[in-house]
Parts: sequence; structure tokens; C-alpha cells
Amino acid sequence: MQYKFYATLLDAFQGYLSSSEIYQQYWGFSEDPKISEEEFEQQQFQSLIDMINRVPFESEAADRGKAFNEVVDCIIEHRNSDKMEITNVPETREIWVNFKNQLFKFPTSICKEVASRLEGAITQQKISAPLDTKYGRVEFFGILDQLLPFKTVDVKTTKKYQAFKFRDNWQHKVYPYCLHQNQIFITDFEYLITDFKKVYSEAYVYDPERDYLELKNHCERFIEFLEANKELITDIKIFAMEGAEV
Repeated sequence: MQYKFYATLLDAFQGYLSSSEIYQQYWGFSEDPKISEEEFEQQQFQSLIDMINRVPFESEAADRGKAFNEVVDCIIEHRNSDKMEITNVPETREIWVNFKNQLFKFPTSICKEVASRLEGAITQQKISAPLDTKYGRVEFFGILDQLLPFKTVDVKTTKKYQAFKFRDNWQHKVYPYCLHQNQIFITDFEYLITDFKKVYSEAYVYDPERDYLELKNHCERFIEFLEANKELITDIKIFAMEGAEV
């Protein structure tokens, strides 16, 4: 068998595996939680299935993140956007972005601060690499937000930031692994995060021996999940079937 995975999909699977811990974090101390732990786990399960099946959904938070990323890329590359309408508004010290019939307003200072930390980066670089498991080969694919000479950077936006927010994400393992497989031996990975008030950083160092095993084990658990729930999967792209375009 062969499979095609991307980092955000592994994040969604991690979210499902960690349903109980996440529930306790948000509702564990509530006397009257809005949802039971079992209902929350089912929601996580369904969200994962929907992502696998590429069910369309609207997410203002995701659109805001894409808009901010495009602003940062335009500043770095000294260009205008061909994807969305971006306007500098000096009167309010903001950059306004029209995207999918939504208006996002970002503080100019935050946009410039993030871009200044990424000067000279290669933006939106496609990457792929194979990983062999006991169940078959996984083909990773994805897009690196920013590639610098000595590190990879993923730009994140969030309403509220707490330390090590992205520790359980898989980008800082998947992307360095892919780079190493392509003979680009960059081990440093940084999440550059903003809540539009401040800019935060989470730095990780890829350890080929340790992280390869963690990645392989996580993929094998995910494959077991896929095969156990195969009747619910309507999009064949994840199985890397012939003719299934990513």
C-alpha cells in the first residue's frame, strides 16, 4: 500500500488521539460543560474524517492566517499580491486585506516585524519525500512557509498565545525530515506566531534519529486508523491510488 500525508493531517490525527487531554484542558474544571468528553471525542473524530475526505468548510481563522501570510510574503518579496487585494492604510497604521469577501485589518508594525525576521527567505516552497513504514510507503507533501539558509519557519496567527502552543504539531518534524531526504540538512525549525499584539517564537531542533522514529510510529498509527475506518473514506487521494490527484 501507499499513502499521501501532509503535516496538518497528522496534526488532526494527533488532535483526535489527544481528545481527552484537550477536553480536560478546556472543560475539565467546569461544573456545567457545554459538551461531554464523549461528544468532544466524536467531534474530533468527525473533523478528522472530514479533513481526510476534503469536505469543504469555511474558517475565518484559517482565512485570516492565509491573508496575513500573503502580506508577509509580499513585504519580503517587494511585490503586490495576485491572490487578494492588499491596501496600506497609513491613517490607521494598518494593512487591509480583502479575501473571500472578508476584510482583515493587520497592524502594519506587526506585519513589518514578522517580515523583517524573514528577510531573504524563499517563500511557499513545495516539498515532498517518502517514508517507509511496516504498512507501506508514505509520501509526504506540503508547502514550507519560509525557507532560510539555516532554518525553516512556519508563520502562525492565533487569538491567544500560550507557551509551547505548537509543541504537539508535526510540521517541525515533517518538514525537516523532507528537507533531509532531499539532501538539505537544515535542522532548526521555528514557529513565528502573532496574536496581532505581539510576535512570539517557538524554536525546535530536528533530531534525525529520534524524530524519524516518532514520525514513523505516528504514521503507522494513522494508517491503522485509516484502514479501520476505510468505509468512511470517500476521497481516495490519501491512499495514493493511481489517477488520484493531490
